[in-house]
Amino acid sequence: MTLEETMKQKRAGNRGKWASKREYVLVVAGYVVGLGNVWRFPYLCYMNGGGAFLVPYGLLVVFSGIPMFLLETSIGQYTQEGFITCWKNFCPIATGIGCGHLILKFYASGYILIEAWAIFYLVFSFRAQLPWATCDNTWNTANCLGLQTLDSPSVNLTANQTMLKKTTSAAVEFWERRMLGMSGGIEELGSVRWELALCLLVAWTICYFCIWKGVRSSGKVAYFTATFPYVMLLILLIRGLTLPGAWDGIYYYLYPDLNRLADLEVWIEAGSQIFFSYSLTGGTLIVLSSYNDSNNNCYRDCFWLCLLNSGTSFVAGFVVFSVLGFMAQEQSVPVNTVVQSGPGLAFIAYPQATALMPLPQFWSVCFFLMLILLAVDSHFVMVESFITTVTDLFPKWFRGPVKHEIFVLVICAFTFLLHLLLVTEGGIYIFTLIDFYGSTRVCQNFIAICECVVVAWIFGVDRHVSNIEDMTGQRLAVFFKICWKYITPFLSLIAFIIYLVKYQRLTINDYVYPDWAYALGRFMTFSIIVMVALWATGMMCLTPGTFREIGEDKGQWASKKEGNTNRLARLILRPGDIVGTRSDPLTVVMEKRMLSKLKGILDNEFRPLYSTHMKL
Repeated sequence: MTLEETMKQKRAGNRGKWASKREYVLVVAGYVVGLGNVWRFPYLCYMNGGGAFLVPYGLLVVFSGIPMFLLETSIGQYTQEGFITCWKNFCPIATGIGCGHLILKFYASGYILIEAWAIFYLVFSFRAQLPWATCDNTWNTANCLGLQTLDSPSVNLTANQTMLKKTTSAAVEFWERRMLGMSGGIEELGSVRWELALCLLVAWTICYFCIWKGVRSSGKVAYFTATFPYVMLLILLIRGLTLPGAWDGIYYYLYPDLNRLADLEVWIEAGSQIFFSYSLTGGTLIVLSSYNDSNNNCYRDCFWLCLLNSGTSFVAGFVVFSVLGFMAQEQSVPVNTVVQSGPGLAFIAYPQATALMPLPQFWSVCFFLMLILLAVDSHFVMVESFITTVTDLFPKWFRGPVKHEIFVLVICAFTFLLHLLLVTEGGIYIFTLIDFYGSTRVCQNFIAICECVVVAWIFGVDRHVSNIEDMTGQRLAVFFKICWKYITPFLSLIAFIIYLVKYQRLTINDYVYPDWAYALGRFMTFSIIVMVALWATGMMCLTPGTFREIGEDKGQWASKKEGNTNRLARLILRPGDIVGTRSDPLTVVMEKRMLSKLKGILDNEFRPLYSTHMKL
């Protein structure tokens, strides 16, 4: 067996890798194409100028979305590490960015609650009479208004609008009173909703078996979870376009209001949607790409995956608004009265619409099954990135066939118990608080600025471009260097400042959170931001040298024994990195550094062979 084959086997055994390029593409596609594409993009498009919204969206995809996607995936593939050790090896002063990613993952883990909600609705979708369509249930109030009343031909438009102001729809009462059992506020947590807790347990069980074997299991699961939602989306699209009133809804979705292009908030919303739907600045893309072969063409992957994401968002708008147009016609109300975003769209408006169709149970099952699979993909990949990062930090503790399964089980069980707070009667207030402050766009913008500054100005944009060219064998366009150095951080800085200037407190309907809740929310936001600054400041105070010198890689790749064999395999597989074909100074420096690392690796891992060679 050759040394190259030995290195490949040892690397695969130590950390694992994707079994094929197809698995990587499916897992990343399943992760980045999530609920934000279905329930957020169509609403933002409608609210911010319709078809005109596609102008700022498209421009910011080019100048911010694609460059940031390539930056994160290329760093992960180059370092072959989780998102903390990645930054530690890439640029030690930026390790705080990885710590910020870790905190963000902890807050974002609460999104599994959406999957639990979808499972709850899926179970009720098999009933002979959908419970969110009528007011004949024990949880309904005297002000409940069922769909049959609104659909009555004897009720005119003016009467419908009057009733909507004075009553509560059956779908809203099912959402608030049957499933959530909403209390009066975050101060009144109340008891655990055990049916919802059981759905949460099912969601975490699915997550565990998706990732318990690492990339070996998650890669296989993605063949189903990443592709089947598209089958459901296609079925719902065909059905939606054939409904009466569908094109009225699509008109609201795409009618261009060019005057909105002068509104800066429209551009900010477009940028926020790109960061959200592309899953940027969260660290997960770094982890997923770290399981690639070092010669994978991440440059080409970036374009295709970004195109898939944006295309899915655009098509999902037709699915959503065609059904909302049908619903508005059936209820004899304007389309803008039924348009909602987020949970309001997924768990109130769309279930109402499916209840008005022939075979309502079938269409309800299709919709919620699609939501569950979209949520499953995004969530198990997020948890996998957290586990990979911690394992890369402490490989002796958690890396191994049995150790890994036990570690994943402990993480899933502990987080499930923690998330029981979210399925109490006041849990929706906690979930909304975490969503608003823990995953806010100000954190995304700040981390984006930091990543661009580290890559372009501390590590060196030319060095990173050279790394990408070495990995892909393809010359990178100068456009990306300009974006990383100037355009992307500048746009993120503008969005960061505007958010701080226009900051408004979170409210739910007429409910105002207590002061301690707002203080907790601000702590969640700044815990991510401050972590980056504290780490950089600590290194500046404790490490001699200038800011640039501290940020540079000072041989950590060779000094760390764990993983040296993996890096040697990468060097052997790319001999051009050691014996370069160019004579420019950068190549010479890289060759000297790599030869020095190779000597350190041989000294640590192959001491007998190395000693014999020196004697000769």
